[in-house]
Amino acid sequence: MLENIKLSFHGIWSHKMRSVLTMLGIIIGIAAIIAIVSTIKGNSEMIKSSLIGANTNVVTVTLYQGEWAYDMTWNGNPEGILPIEQDTVEELEKLEGVEKVSLYNSRENIDSTVYYQNTAFTGGVYGIDDSYFELYGYTLNYGREFIGSDYEKRRKVAILDATAAASIFPGKSPIGEILEISGEPFTVVGVVSQNTTTAPNINSVQDYYLYVGNTNGKLFLTNAIWPMVFRFDEVQSAAVKAVNTDAMTTAGKKVEDALNEKMNLSAETDYIFKSQDLMEQAKKLQDMSNATNQQLIWIAGISLLVGGIGVMNIMLVTVTERTQEIGLKKAIGARKRRILAQFLTEAAVLTSFGGVLGVIFGVVAANVLSQIMGIPTGISIPAMLIAVAFSVCIGLIFGYLPARKAANLNPIDALRSE
Repeated sequence: MLENIKLSFHGIWSHKMRSVLTMLGIIIGIAAIIAIVSTIKGNSEMIKSSLIGANTNVVTVTLYQGEWAYDMTWNGNPEGILPIEQDTVEELEKLEGVEKVSLYNSRENIDSTVYYQNTAFTGGVYGIDDSYFELYGYTLNYGREFIGSDYEKRRKVAILDATAAASIFPGKSPIGEILEISGEPFTVVGVVSQNTTTAPNINSVQDYYLYVGNTNGKLFLTNAIWPMVFRFDEVQSAAVKAVNTDAMTTAGKKVEDALNEKMNLSAETDYIFKSQDLMEQAKKLQDMSNATNQQLIWIAGISLLVGGIGVMNIMLVTVTERTQEIGLKKAIGARKRRILAQFLTEAAVLTSFGGVLGVIFGVVAANVLSQIMGIPTGISIPAMLIAVAFSVCIGLIFGYLPARKAANLNPIDALRSE
């Protein structure tokens, strides 16, 4: 085998121009496929991150009435549905795919509840537990976070995210300033920001309502003080951190089912807990993108077919050129399988070399397209290995007929050929 490979490289080097032209179809086909696969992977990651925010892995499970999230701003507490207890949270954290659960209350797009010196704040207001910031990846910019005594003594303190701080207090520090929330004075004690977020993809009214709190900023209170400002016994939403992004759908569904079962809610009742399945949204968008790109892969595959035919053609020429050599080998005892293996190896080496060059050009093309057109790319190592292996298969398939012809040559006729 090693001798056959050595002879193959010697043949390629002896006919450099012919070998390059023969490999051209393979190189173009593999390069096109690598570039397309890299674009598919990059687009998939972009879609996923634009929907869920990189590395947050969080699904929200919220109470719905029909097709819409139940709005506590205009409606009272839903009849028969009690707040989620802490022991329930501990049960939820034991479910498959769930790493952490945080409970919170919220009011979105507030325009008549929060004021600073008669100026209204129109972002979201959240009543959070002590694990919310860690779960969503918030870090402290300055000031302080909520501490245990804030919850125990129900202190009237608030924390702003960076967007809200810049909106309410442009050009100044908000620490120590007083906000009026539902007529009650609250002292701002800190400003936070999320570590890893991406710009939301807003293409519909539903997307807008999903992300409106992000675009206008957020104001945080402790969930202990929440009932004194808004309403007692409000049912909370659950922020569910999955063990990874791939487990988000499973984790959200498990928590959704557990809460509905505990509170005897189902599709037949007026109310039901639902998870905002952002991974499923991402998958649908990825499938739409992949359907188009798969067509491009098939088109690029035509280049491989053309390249394979080129390999077959040049190997037939090689067999004709080396007829006397084949006849001599057979005359001194070379078996058919030895001749067959030699020419199959030569075809496989030729196409695998083209496959390697195609992978290199494909990676370069993907990076150039990314820079010029702003298209995200994600280089796939498995795709590279499969591409090279596929190019070897092309050599074996299209090289078989010429190799068989060489193996079946009559040694006397071969030696007499001119």
